[in-house]
Amino acid sequence: MRFGILGPLAVTTDDGEPVTVPGTKVRLLLSILLASRNRVVSADRLVEDLWGADAPANPLGALQVRVSQLRKALNDAEPGARDLVESRPPGYVLRAGDVDADRFGVLAGSTDAGRLAEALSLWRGEAYADVADEDFARAETMRLAEQRLVVHERLAEARLARGEHDLVAAELAGLVERHPLREGLRALHLRALYASGRQTEALDSYADLRERLAEELGLDPGPELAALYKRILDQDAGLSAPPKAALIRNSLPARMDDLVGRAEALTELRGLLPKARLVTLVGPGGVGKTRLATETAHEQDFPDGAHLVELAPLPAGSGEIAERVLAALDAREVTGASVAAADRLTAVLRHREALLVLDNCEHVIDAAAALVARLLREAPGLTVLATSREPLGVTGEMVWEVPPLALPALDDADAVHRSPAARLFAVRAAARQRGFLLDASTAPLVARLVRRLDGLPLALELAATRVRALGLKGVVDRLDDRFTLLTTRQRDLPDRQRTLAELIGWSWDLLDEEERRVLATLSVFGGGCDLDAAEEICASGLDVLDRLVDRSLVVLDETPAGPRYRLLESVAAFGAERLTDATAAARHAAYYSALAERADAGLRGPEQRAWLARLDAEAENLRAALDREGLRPALALSWYWFLRGRLSEARRRLAVTGSPRDEELAAPWRLGFALLQGEPLDAGAARAAVAGAPNGRAAWFAARAVLDAGNVALATELLPAEPDGDWTEAAVLSTRAMLAHAEGNLPEMEAVATRAERLFTAEGDAWGRLQAGEWLAALADLGGDYPRAIAVHEEGLRLAEELSLWPDVGGKLSWLAWLATQSGDQDRARELGGRALAMAREHGSPAAAVFAELSLGFAERRGGDLDAAEARLGRLAEGGRVDGVPSLYLPMVLVELGYAAGERGDRAGALALHRDAFDAALEIGAGQDTMGALEGLASLVDSPELAARLLGAAAAGRAASGVVASPAERPGIELATARVTGALGAERVGELLAEGATMGPERVRALI
Repeated sequence: MRFGILGPLAVTTDDGEPVTVPGTKVRLLLSILLASRNRVVSADRLVEDLWGADAPANPLGALQVRVSQLRKALNDAEPGARDLVESRPPGYVLRAGDVDADRFGVLAGSTDAGRLAEALSLWRGEAYADVADEDFARAETMRLAEQRLVVHERLAEARLARGEHDLVAAELAGLVERHPLREGLRALHLRALYASGRQTEALDSYADLRERLAEELGLDPGPELAALYKRILDQDAGLSAPPKAALIRNSLPARMDDLVGRAEALTELRGLLPKARLVTLVGPGGVGKTRLATETAHEQDFPDGAHLVELAPLPAGSGEIAERVLAALDAREVTGASVAAADRLTAVLRHREALLVLDNCEHVIDAAAALVARLLREAPGLTVLATSREPLGVTGEMVWEVPPLALPALDDADAVHRSPAARLFAVRAAARQRGFLLDASTAPLVARLVRRLDGLPLALELAATRVRALGLKGVVDRLDDRFTLLTTRQRDLPDRQRTLAELIGWSWDLLDEEERRVLATLSVFGGGCDLDAAEEICASGLDVLDRLVDRSLVVLDETPAGPRYRLLESVAAFGAERLTDATAAARHAAYYSALAERADAGLRGPEQRAWLARLDAEAENLRAALDREGLRPALALSWYWFLRGRLSEARRRLAVTGSPRDEELAAPWRLGFALLQGEPLDAGAARAAVAGAPNGRAAWFAARAVLDAGNVALATELLPAEPDGDWTEAAVLSTRAMLAHAEGNLPEMEAVATRAERLFTAEGDAWGRLQAGEWLAALADLGGDYPRAIAVHEEGLRLAEELSLWPDVGGKLSWLAWLATQSGDQDRARELGGRALAMAREHGSPAAAVFAELSLGFAERRGGDLDAAEARLGRLAEGGRVDGVPSLYLPMVLVELGYAAGERGDRAGALALHRDAFDAALEIGAGQDTMGALEGLASLVDSPELAARLLGAAAAGRAASGVVASPAERPGIELATARVTGALGAERVGELLAEGATMGPERVRALI
C-alpha cells in the first residue's frame, strides 16, 4: 500500500489502483497516523485531534469505529492491508512502508539533478493539503516545505552549472515571489537573470530584497548576497553563461505520432543513458524496440548529436556496418577512401561525445558486436543504444528487455482503460475509423484482442488497420486466422513489418534446422513449460532453448514453480503451421498425464506447496492432456481441484467414461463433488458409490461431502472404519472431530483432533494441519478461550492464503467471523462473514456459504439489524432439513430466530422457535445446542419456577460438557437469572437450579 501526503491525502495499492478512504473523520484519522507513521499514537491524542472539545459521549468507542472503517477501506483494496493499522497500547500505529514523503527525503539527499527533479515531481500540492491547519500536521508541514525549498535551490544550482539560465530564471520567479526574504533563493535567481542577459532585472530584484529587509526586519542583505550584487554591477565574466558545445547534425527521424504506453520505460532508459555506454534493447519482433530506442535518443543531449543507423537493409551476415554508420554521420570522406571503413569511423568518433542508435542488429550480430566493442574501447565519449532480437554479447553491455505492453484483465473494464496495450490499439483504431472509442461497450472485445495478440505493438497496430473494414468484433472473430488478417498496405513500412507472418518469418529465417524444429515443437505446449518437459517432448537440450530465448522467440518467465519457457501466441501459431512431427501432441499428452499421477501423491505430503504451484503453472497443458487422455488423469487431479475449490471443473472432467476400474475409482469422487455443489443426496446411491470405492481416501471424501450436505447419520456410517494409511486415518479423525463438535463431546473432540494433527504433521501435509487445527481451535472456542481460537484461525488463514487454498481461506474467514460475533465485535463479524460468503459463492460451495451466512445472521441479530437477520436466518432454517433430518446448524439458527422474535415482542413465536430448536438438537444429538434453546426458553416463560429449572438444566449441561457461554450469550443468561431471583429470592432459585440440573431430556421436554 502506498500513501501520499505531499498534496491532498492519497492512498493507492502497489499496482497503482486508487483506494477510497470514506468519511472526513476516517481520512483525518489516517492523516494523523501518517504524521506519526510507524510510531504509536495514544488513543487520547487521537480523540483530541479528531474531535477536540466536541468529542462524542463514548469517544473510545467512536474511535474504534473509525479505526474499523479505515481498516476495512484498506483491506477492501488490498486483502491483508487491514493489518497495517495495529492496535498497540496505549493506542494505534500505522505500519506505512511506502510514503511519498519518505521517498522524497531519500531523493532529496542526492546531488544528481535528475534525482532532485524526481523528488520535486512527487509533490501534488502543499503537504497535508487537506489538514494543513490542524495542530498535529503543522510542524511536519513546515519541515517538508523547508526541505522542498532546499531541493529547489540545489536543483537550480545544478542546472545553472549546466547553462540552463533562462529556464532557471523563469522557474524561480514564482518561488521568489512567495518567499521574498529567502536570500539563498534570491541569489540563485539573480545569477540566472544576469546570465540570461537581464542585468537590469537582477539589479531591481536585489533592490527589492534590500527594501523589504529594511522595512520588515530592520536588516541589510547578507555579505554573500552583497558580494554577488557587486559582481553584477562590475559585470563579472564569471557570472556569464558558459558557451554551448557545437553540435553536428542529428540523424534521428522526426516524430510522426505519439509513443503510447512506454512512459515508464522511457523514464528508466533516460536514467541509464549516458551512464551505461552500451544498452541493448532486446525483444521479439514487433514489440517496439526501434520506436522506443529513437524516442529515448530524442530525449538525450549529447554534444555531438544522436544518430540512427538502420541495419535491416544489410544482407544477413554482412560486415558493412561501419559504412552504414559513416553514412548516417555524413562522414564517409573524412579520412579518405583507401582507409578501412572501421578505421575511418573510429577516427571520426574518437574525440566525439555522441549517441549511436544501431537498429536491427540480429541478422548481422557478429559484425555488429565486433564493431561496437572496438568503438567503445577507442572512442571513450561514445554511447551506443542497440536494438536486436538477441544481445550483442559485448563486455559492459546492459541488456534491457523490452516487454510487450501490459495487458488488462478480461473482467475489469477500468483496467482495460488503463492498459497501455488497449490504449495503443484504441488510439490507432481511432486514427483509422473516426469516432472509435474505448468505452464500456468496446472494452471487453478490446481486452480479448490485446490479450490474444500478447500486447505486441506492431500486431495491435496491424489489427487497428482492419477495424474500419471489419469492425471491432469482426477483427476479434478472425484472430484464429491472424496471419491472413494482420496485414497492411501502409506504404512507408519495411516489408518485414507489413504482415505479422513476415515479421515472425524474419526471425524464423535466421534459425538453423534444429532451432526451427524445436521452436515448432514448443507450439504444442499451452501456457509454457519447464525445462524437463521441453527437453523430453522436444527431444533437445538446454543449448537450443537458450539460443531461442536469446533471439526473443522463446520467453523465459520466473514463476513460483521455477523457470518456464513459453511462446507468444502469434509465435506459437506460426510454429504450429510448420510442425511436421505428428507424434508431438501424443507425447505431450502422455507426459502430462504421468505428471498428474505423480502430483496426486505429492499433494498429500511435504511437497504439497511445490506441487500446487506446479499444477497451477501447468493448467493449460493439463487441460490438453485431459482432452486426449480422459478419465485417468482427471482422477489423479481430483484432489488438486478440491484444494483449489474448482468444483465445477472437477465434475465436468470426471463426467467422461473410463475403464471399469476407473469407473469404480470415480464414483465416490463424482458423488462428493456433486454434494459439495448442493446436489440432492440419494442415500442409496451414496452407499453404492462408497461400497465400490477401491481406497479409503475416496470413501472418506464421499463421507465428508455427505456430512457437509447435512446427513450426520449417513456420514458416520460411510466413514472408513479401518483407514488404509496414516493420511486417510488423519482425514477420518478430523471428520470425527467435526462430529464430536456437533455433539458437544469435548473430550472426544480433543482426542481425535490431536491425533489427526499429529498424523498430518508427520505426513508433512499443510492442508491436513489446517483441518485438524480447525477443531482444536473450535475446542478453545467452546471452552471460552477466544484469544487462542482466534490466533489458531488467523495463522491458518495466513497459511491458506499463502498456499491459495481458497476453500480453506473462506472457512477460516467464517470461523473468525463466528468468533468475532461470539466475543461481541459484530462489525468485525459482518466484515469477515461478508468476505467469506463472497468467496463461497465464487467457488460454488453451498456448505461454505451456509457457515458464512450463519455468522452474518448472528452478527446482524446481535448488532440490532433484525430485518436482515431474520431474512438471512429464515432462509437457512427453510433449508435446514435433509430428507427430514435436521442439519447440524438448524438448532442454532432456530435459537437465534427465537431471540429475534422475542426482541420484536412476539413471545409465542419465540417460545415455539426455542422449543423447535431443543427438539432438533435432541434429534441429532447436538448436546451443546440444547443449552442455548433452554436458556432462550428461560428468558421467555411466564413461570419463574420453570425458568429457574431450565437455567439449572442448561448450566448442568455446560458444566458436564465444558462448553461455556460466550460473551455474547452471557447477558441474556444473566438477565434471565436476575429475573427469577427477583421473583423468587436467591435461596429458592438455588433449590430450583439444583432441581433442574438433575432433569433428563424427557423431563425437560415435558415441561416446555
